[in-house]
Amino acid sequence: WVCPDCSHETISLAPVQDGGGDAQGFVVRDANGNTLQEGDTVTVIKDLKVKGSSSSVKVGTKVKNIRLVDSSDGHNISCKIDGFGAMGLKSEFVKKS
Repeated sequence: WVCPDCSHETISLAPVQDGGGDAQGFVVRDANGNTLQEGDTVTVIKDLKVKGSSSSVKVGTKVKNIRLVDSSDGHNISCKIDGFGAMGLKSEFVKKS
């Protein structure tokens, strides 16, 4: 998993949280303050450079079926983006669709 913003690579992610945030004791919020849940669709609000690729994730890219992770490095969304593969994202760069 690679964060497209800071190029942080994660080999092993924290366990996936069930129940959308409140059950495990942490809540993930998007750039607008909306609470995110497992399986939500989000939209990228900033161009994000991807390490190892000449292209970037563009503003307006929709990311479906996100998974929330409790990670100490700030990458609290794990997802798959078409054309890029599996990635970790920071919730501050997405908004709920």
